Amino acid sequence: MRRLLPFALCLFVSCAKSSHAPSAAFSGTMIDLSHPYDEQTIFWPTAEPFRLEKVSDGFTDKGYYYAANNFCTAEHGGTHIDAPKHFAPNGNTVDRIPIEQLIGRAIVVDVSDKCAANPDYQVNISDFEAWEQRNGRIPDGAIVLLRTGYGKRWPDRTSYLGTDERGPEAVAKLHFPGLAPEAARWLTSKRSIKAIGLDTASIDYGQSQLFESHRILFEHNVPAFENLANLDRLPTKGFIVVALPMKIAGGSGGPLRAVAIISEGGAQ
Repeated sequence: MRRLLPFALCLFVSCAKSSHAPSAAFSGTMIDLSHPYDEQTIFWPTAEPFRLEKVSDGFTDKGYYYAANNFCTAEHGGTHIDAPKHFAPNGNTVDRIPIEQLIGRAIVVDVSDKCAANPDYQVNISDFEAWEQRNGRIPDGAIVLLRTGYGKRWPDRTSYLGTDERGPEAVAKLHFPGLAPEAARWLTSKRSIKAIGLDTASIDYGQSQLFESHRILFEHNVPAFENLANLDRLPTKGFIVVALPMKIAGGSGGPLRAVAIISEGGAQ
């Protein structure tokens, strides 16, 4: 993990000296992996939706413009992080996840064709083995992103979740892909990854009742990024992910701003 520090220091120093956009500090392309928070943001059927309350938007009696809002949101909705504490009593809360674990070289495992044919598809060990046959072993310390293709369905709740209904009864009607528990166990026992993310509402598939993949990953303090955007714009490897959540003390999750930085020659 320490190998990340020279990159981070170089990035911050270069940005401080330049008046240009951050992308001018290095050669590469930035891809935003986060959906905006607004009235269309998708949340779990039992969660409260995002709310923005306008406090001020106009000119004051002293002649200057001033805007301010209040917002309210559940931890687990929109593009967000699941901290290990979400399903592991001794897991890291959001504020205790080492920042080095949220920044690193990443890969994309594309299972979109399988998910298009089966909304309940679970990414399994054979998918990772097939990726490794083409690209080599998953690097130690990698951030693994699963492209299901569901990101293109956002913000259509029915297409994205399988139902537009809300409340506890709607949970049984959820249909979207996720990570198979045996694959989560393989990643945590046979490989060494920093974090995992995907473009659906949960790391477990929609019909899961025991949330085993959550539990397996989080017992090993591997956080999950959910509802990611624009995974179809990423190469298979050769890029860096920076995924920084709101630092909620004691939080089990929180809103996430994630960015991919594709280096020259990264599209492989």
